[in-house]
Amino acid sequence: SNPYRAVVKCRYIMSPFASKDDHGRSGPNRRSIEISKVIREVFDNLVMAELYPMTQIDIFVDVLQAEGGTRVTAITAAAVALVDAGIPLKDMVCGIAVGKADGQILVDLGKEEDNFGESDVPIAVSNRDKGILLLQMDGLLTRDEFATAIDKGIAACEKVHALQTDAVKRSYDKIDSTG
Repeated sequence: SNPYRAVVKCRYIMSPFASKDDHGRSGPNRRSIEISKVIREVFDNLVMAELYPMTQIDIFVDVLQAEGGTRVTAITAAAVALVDAGIPLKDMVCGIAVGKADGQILVDLGKEEDNFGESDVPIAVSNRDKGILLLQMDGLLTRDEFATAIDKGIAACEKVHALQTDAVKRSYDKIDSTG
């Protein structure tokens, strides 16, 4: 580890009661460890860690209610939380789940579409340069379907970014109004 920059860590946990599916015991499992790693890698590329030498930045994600797309939702929410906490990022990031169900490319998959659809493609996109920071795929897509899914995902992330920006602004407006 480099002492001249902060270490970014992440812990993603889904509570046993988060969805109708049985998640077993509380605590980390193989899936939560993998998602923790994915989220950490996204923010390791965005956090201006060189501003915080010999420190650690922890991202804790506790999913209390799940309806599909928890990894991309976690990335989107964590980005807002880091900005709200004053941690400087090189760019804002948001995530969206795209995929194929009933032969159609869909954006923001729900639980049923995620579980029983033909494909699931979670992506995370940086706002300014539209860099893809996360891209996973489960299922099969043709090249054209894959390109359409990515294009739709990037377009949806622009809408989500506007909501992220609004949330941060509202947070600071509350501070300004209370003095």
